[in-house]
Amino acid sequence: MKVINLYAGAGGLALGFEMAGLEHELLVDNDRDSISTLKRNRPQWNAVYKDIQDVDYTGYHPDIVVAGLRCETFTHTSREVCIEDTKQTQFYEYIRCLQQTKPKICMIENIQGLLHDDRGRTINTILEILSDELGYRTQYRILNAVNYGVAQKRKRVFIVGTKKGIKFKYPQKNRKQIVLRDVLKDVPPSDAVQYSDEKKRVLEQVPPGGCWVDLPEEVQIEYLSRSRKTKGGKRGTARRLSWDEPCLTLTTQPSRKLMERCHPDEVRPLTVREYARIQSFPDSWQFCGSTTSKYKQIGKAVPVKLAYKLGLEFIKALENRKTVTVQTTLY
Repeated sequence: MKVINLYAGAGGLALGFEMAGLEHELLVDNDRDSISTLKRNRPQWNAVYKDIQDVDYTGYHPDIVVAGLRCETFTHTSREVCIEDTKQTQFYEYIRCLQQTKPKICMIENIQGLLHDDRGRTINTILEILSDELGYRTQYRILNAVNYGVAQKRKRVFIVGTKKGIKFKYPQKNRKQIVLRDVLKDVPPSDAVQYSDEKKRVLEQVPPGGCWVDLPEEVQIEYLSRSRKTKGGKRGTARRLSWDEPCLTLTTQPSRKLMERCHPDEVRPLTVREYARIQSFPDSWQFCGSTTSKYKQIGKAVPVKLAYKLGLEFIKALENRKTVTVQTTLY
């Protein structure tokens, strides 16, 4: 069962799919370091450094086409939630791939802000095009990685389209959630960014599991400045993680102000390998590029264990279709 993976990134989705038993026919990304990461770890994969509008899909016959469309404008921190022309182009280029390759299953992964964009009209447009123009039966669901063996509270929306006769079910949640203590044992040393002296002074006053509300009021005023009076969305500010809780959603910049992810015991950001562990990458998976690029690649990835669970469900859906087809033919 073959897959085309657009905006493949550092390979979180691809690796999980491989573990489930899927084969990659093509992986595309326009980030040079991400493609280098894929080639370094899986030289046998057909990983291509290109913009998806420059890709010719002639000759490819995937069963599944997936895309992690990059829509940063949908984040909660955006002042205006809107779909930009460049983001819209990504979606329509994805549609072009579906038209040329005609896969049995398609999937789009994005942040949950997509559901609220343009008062819900964006998601409705996506679903209408997939169903009315391409003939897919569509469904979507917000999946939280913490429910699938990942030590991280990370919510993403997964839109899945299936052709007639294919019944896809989202993976069932794990009974038990794991925490940081479960995944950050004996992490190999790696590169990392550091906090400024000012940030260290602030974060050393925050207890494990705490954030800016645990700081003295005068420090709150100084550190948060005008953002202190804004509503909601600040629990990640000056946040120190706890060993006994899952991590908050990893960002692409672990030392960025107002989005800190401080180590539970030490006054420092998480290292690259700690980031990878939380995203359920194996220690053997090596990332290429600068330290900043590595954080970015890992922070944008679909957690490997969640991808694995999705891959298993795709295989079930396709195998069940084959069984139904054979039975009907015999009858």
